[in-house]
Amino acid sequence: MNITRPLVLSAAALSLALLAACAAPSHNNANAAAPAGDSASTGAAQSSIDLGAYRWNLDTASDATGKPIGVLQREGKYGLQLSFLKDRLGVSGGCNHVGATYALKGDKIEVKNFQTTLMACQDQRLMQMDSEISKQLEGSTQFAIEGQAPQPRLLLTTASGSKLVLSGQPTPETRYGGAGTTMFLEVDAQRRSCPHPLMRDYQCLWVRERKYDANGVALAPAEDWHFLYQDIEGYTHEAGVRNVVRIKKFDIKNPPADASSVAYVLDMVVESELVPPPKS
Repeated sequence: MNITRPLVLSAAALSLALLAACAAPSHNNANAAAPAGDSASTGAAQSSIDLGAYRWNLDTASDATGKPIGVLQREGKYGLQLSFLKDRLGVSGGCNHVGATYALKGDKIEVKNFQTTLMACQDQRLMQMDSEISKQLEGSTQFAIEGQAPQPRLLLTTASGSKLVLSGQPTPETRYGGAGTTMFLEVDAQRRSCPHPLMRDYQCLWVRERKYDANGVALAPAEDWHFLYQDIEGYTHEAGVRNVVRIKKFDIKNPPADASSVAYVLDMVVESELVPPPKS
């Protein structure tokens, strides 16, 4: 019998709204967001950085008195990341997937209606991170962008006076110059030896594509299992764990002769299941 882990999101949760969240970021350019003549938005207006073109890693956080907010500090496996897709703010890196609506108004980011998945984690710090970042960002937050591509910094001053410093990382859409195609792959619990054209004794991921109907219900697999001769960016395979992942597939312009013409980038893990090893 398979032992199922808590799902990050169940199949029923894969609704049209969730699939719509895969859309490429809109151009939430900080310069365009600032009204003409608004001197209060100088820091944002002087930057040509598009918020939606980056994922923002939270590096440090301090409260209004300058004291570090310990639970939000980036260290080891702990670290939160913000993304700005159309009018949605996404937060990842904690226990759950956290999201909210947002709008740019001059040098302010107005955030409201936080929602989260309901996964429980044994690591209490991860759950505390979810709660604290939601509390900090709710309401009106002043922002400014320092530096230029490819390593800008986002400075946030929250309604409570807390200061958050984030470093920008170009999104795959920015790196590959396009929106990409969203697809779902089921990844088997074990890698398998495959005839890789460049690497001897390579262990490939064993995958098949999965699809869902308009209500987010999984359809019966229509594709056979096959080798994936390259890794999925951002995905770490754990032996003995079967996953269903949502990925973005990007075409690579002018790839080297010995390289793939496409890139696969992890968007999120939809489902995870522990699969006991076969009995000998």
